[in-house]
Amino acid sequence: MTDARTKEAIRYLGYGRHAVDEQTLALIDVSFGELDQTTQAKSVYRIFDCKVTGEDQVTIGKMNIKSRSLGKNLRGCKEAVVFGATLGTSVDILMKRYSLTDMAKSVVLQACAAAYLEEYCDDLQLSIGEELKAQNKWLRPRFSPGYGDFDIHHQDDILRMLDTAKKIGLTMTDSYMLTPTKSVTAIIGISDTQEKCHIKGCEVCEKKDCIYRRN
Repeated sequence: MTDARTKEAIRYLGYGRHAVDEQTLALIDVSFGELDQTTQAKSVYRIFDCKVTGEDQVTIGKMNIKSRSLGKNLRGCKEAVVFGATLGTSVDILMKRYSLTDMAKSVVLQACAAAYLEEYCDDLQLSIGEELKAQNKWLRPRFSPGYGDFDIHHQDDILRMLDTAKKIGLTMTDSYMLTPTKSVTAIIGISDTQEKCHIKGCEVCEKKDCIYRRN
């Protein structure tokens, strides 16, 4: 039986409903084994006050954001988790090596690393959610800069708010791309009411009419 992270890697590879050949499945298995040995995952988060005013104005801590899609996601939230995570530079080195020596393996490894990061973030979000349940608070799905109209320039704000360079070695390029490359930042709304939101977010959710759905 195919496990959850293998299914996620297959999704990243773009197979859709098509069958995956045995050679690719073997590459996926080997890639995850190498990632298990190589990854040095780290994360950091802080909770800030959150205010949504109007349809597209969001304030989180001292960060002011103009985004209709984020505002929809955070509607009703008075607090938000500001979150950053990375698989570390060792994964970048591994991917670079295969990009020079084995392109097929490189493509599969990229997909597996993306799935690995997603699984890591899901586990962290579940852990944060369990802590907040004791306070009768509930998390919304993760929402990252670049989703919908949430401007990617806010990567800079998030990295500064979390001091990620010092705490987990996460920085960004002049074009606002995160480095190490297998990294993510996100906003996670905290609500007083529990919503039936899938932790993996809108890409894999079939509820097309959800009011928190990303555009």
